[in-house]
Amino acid sequence: MENKGSQVQNIERVQALEAWLETTNTKLTQVNGQRKYGGPPEGWDGPTPAERCEVFISHIPRDAYEDLLIPLFSSVGPLWEFRLMMNFSGQNRGFAYAKYGTPAFATEAVLKLNGYMLEPKCYLCVRRSTEKRHLCIGNLPAATKQEDLKQVLRRLVDGVERVSLKTGPGIQGVSAVVAFSSHHTASMAKKDLVAEFKKRFSLEISIKWEPGENLSPFQTCSPPAPKILLQPCFVPCSQAVSHPSALPQLQPAAPPVSPGFCRAVGEPVSPPHPHVRYPVPASHHPQQHMVCAPSPMMLLHKVCEANGFGQPFYELDYSLARPDGFVKFTYKVLIPGISRPFRGKVMVLPGPSVKVMLEEAQRAAAQQLLQKMFHNQHVA
Repeated sequence: MENKGSQVQNIERVQALEAWLETTNTKLTQVNGQRKYGGPPEGWDGPTPAERCEVFISHIPRDAYEDLLIPLFSSVGPLWEFRLMMNFSGQNRGFAYAKYGTPAFATEAVLKLNGYMLEPKCYLCVRRSTEKRHLCIGNLPAATKQEDLKQVLRRLVDGVERVSLKTGPGIQGVSAVVAFSSHHTASMAKKDLVAEFKKRFSLEISIKWEPGENLSPFQTCSPPAPKILLQPCFVPCSQAVSHPSALPQLQPAAPPVSPGFCRAVGEPVSPPHPHVRYPVPASHHPQQHMVCAPSPMMLLHKVCEANGFGQPFYELDYSLARPDGFVKFTYKVLIPGISRPFRGKVMVLPGPSVKVMLEEAQRAAAQQLLQKMFHNQHVA
């Protein structure tokens, strides 16, 4: 049961919102349980948003409003629309949607604002909106006609673009797949249509998102602040090099990695596994060693594979841009055969794209982890 205190508005925060609206001449519209800015705002001269231009924001404090959120998300780029979900008490429901004119701004919002501390110990979760637009309506009468259904739906809800009927084995009655103009209109229809059909036609329909539009693992947030999860990147070696199938004898020095492998530097942190040993097969010749790893990720993968630890996974979280031009990331590397994750920080130079920067940070994290593993073996 929700705490009654959480339903009480913070008067100071409401007054701050009202003052901001008056000072900036910002207009908000309350529609169907949400408060909307723009769509587009007055004087908009940017492009009309296409797909992948919207981000989903969660973990918003219940008494945080547009006077904090709109300036924050506008710092990334011009907002075409901002929608804050509201409840009857006047508080927000903890999540919102921000839509930009281009996918590039949406990507930058995820990179810069995911994990942003809006209030002490309160970190925003920002990810790309799934923007599902297709609903599957089931249990329709067998005599349903496609054009008639489309006309009925258009009278009941907004944004209906196309209707396709489905019949056959395993389908009770007739089902329809309905395409909407946006995720928002599809969400509103999903919320309203069951009640409307029951009220107007005495029909008990079922309605769900069309299969195939579910969230992917990369679009799922885990509190308190989700990370960017990357599979290891395996870069082919520029020269033909044979790598031993078993872990070679580790040398006292750090693994020989080409000094120009990436433009990144790390900030070493104390490893969480000071006494973990990394066993070496006794049958391996002591003078044989790895000579040319295509990338630190490949070498780390080989080390983990040879020891039976499992494939490493990388979680990267944008931290901040430093005055010296470097971009700082915190990382967590999860290795299934080791109970606790490895954590640390790396800095990379800004790259031409978000993907390049993440790959640079991932290489730096792998190199830093390899150094920890070699160090631990020789001090344990």
